[in-house]
Amino acid sequence: MRMQAARRTTSFDRLVTGVTPSVSKSSRPTSSVPAGQRFISRATVIGTLAAATIAAPLVQAADQPGESPFDVEAPPTGPTVLDLVTQPVERPAASASVVRAEAITRPESAASRSLDRSPLPNCDVNAPVDGTNGALADHSLCELWQAGEYLRPDAAMSLSALNEAFRASFGREMCLVASYRTLDAQYAIQASRGWYAASPGTSMHGWGLAIDLCTKETGDSDVYSWLWANAPSYGWQNPSWAQLGGSKYEPWHWEFVSGVVEKGEWHG
Repeated sequence: MRMQAARRTTSFDRLVTGVTPSVSKSSRPTSSVPAGQRFISRATVIGTLAAATIAAPLVQAADQPGESPFDVEAPPTGPTVLDLVTQPVERPAASASVVRAEAITRPESAASRSLDRSPLPNCDVNAPVDGTNGALADHSLCELWQAGEYLRPDAAMSLSALNEAFRASFGREMCLVASYRTLDAQYAIQASRGWYAASPGTSMHGWGLAIDLCTKETGDSDVYSWLWANAPSYGWQNPSWAQLGGSKYEPWHWEFVSGVVEKGEWHG
């Protein structure tokens, strides 16, 4: 072992100084270069190698033509039942007990993280929630990163924090089809979608506690699996009734769990 260490030291000194020090069995290897200079030289070589290791991938990435595929924005059109039935999404298995536990324990910590990071600086999370389903007061709603989409303040803050994590992973904003819906909008949705729409005045969209995702999110197994694994940490889940095998298959529909629990309507 001692001779192997000596040989390694000899090779390194030869690389740095060009001098091969003498080595004996009874003494440590030496170099004709002063110790301070030898230390600086070694640090210089190590630093140079590290810089080259970091710089090479960056130069290669810069040489790649075109932009990231995640920069391409698709029209915000909503998913159809046919899209999702013909393109099923594989989701990580989770027991019912785990899902229910997450519904109760995760939203509070997620909301706390959301407040600390303030992803929506103009959103007052302490604003009172006034109004009725589909007729919430203006101060009880916060506009999201996607123009024209609104949620109740606490739901908006948590979803925006989730969107920041999403952007860090996929290089773009999460795409929404719908969020808060007025009562008039709920009647219009029921007229066009029939049984798939909640009865006007009962929808979680009307309380600013639900979103519908675009097809580009539900139709991409990598994206949807990421949401399935990470969204609960921010208080958002696809309820069991909307999952495959539930009463209505709506994988695009996600709810802010703590707010829905508050309304006594969570059916996770």
